[in-house]
Amino acid sequence: MTDEHNPAKTDASDKSLPGAKKTDAQWYVLQTLSNQEAKVKRYLDKFRIVEEMEEYVEEILMPTEVVSEIKNGKKRSVVRKFYPGYVFVKMRLMGEDHKVMQKPWYFIQKTEGVIGFVGGENPQPLKADEIERIQNQVKAAVGVEKPKVEYTLGQELKITDGPFLNLTGKVTEIAPDTGKLKMEVSIFGRLTPVELEYWQVDVAD
Repeated sequence: MTDEHNPAKTDASDKSLPGAKKTDAQWYVLQTLSNQEAKVKRYLDKFRIVEEMEEYVEEILMPTEVVSEIKNGKKRSVVRKFYPGYVFVKMRLMGEDHKVMQKPWYFIQKTEGVIGFVGGENPQPLKADEIERIQNQVKAAVGVEKPKVEYTLGQELKITDGPFLNLTGKVTEIAPDTGKLKMEVSIFGRLTPVELEYWQVDVAD
């Protein structure tokens, strides 16, 4: 990247006298490598303090929820990311001249696992209603555990495991607490009810 096209090189707002005014912190979106979101968050949470970047980087958010699945009668809970491949950062990135400040720009860009800001060299902050919606998702997920997959009555599914492999049918009963459901599938020209676990089916093409 040349200096001419690097926004961080065009800014002088954070190189001026100590105490130079900076704009208010805003929420930006970072794109990360696959499955590196948590690592990026841990790094930024730690090193914004170690490298004394708190005046620039205020908060890092990786929205998640807890989901459960039951397989072979055993329940397993996992943390699922709302936005795989993305991390949200509340930070002061722009100077009063509305140009990117070099110090926070490079602090983020050098982080292992970060691809870059969404928007590239001209990142745009999230609108107030956008970050509010995301924060509300996080609040709603606190203390709540829901099924990893949710099916509805009458939904057409395809069987992916067992003796009825590849047959399709419609859901007639759902039991989220046990992770099981019942479907009617056509066997030898007759609709036959079968009971399956959630992991044995998938949405029909």
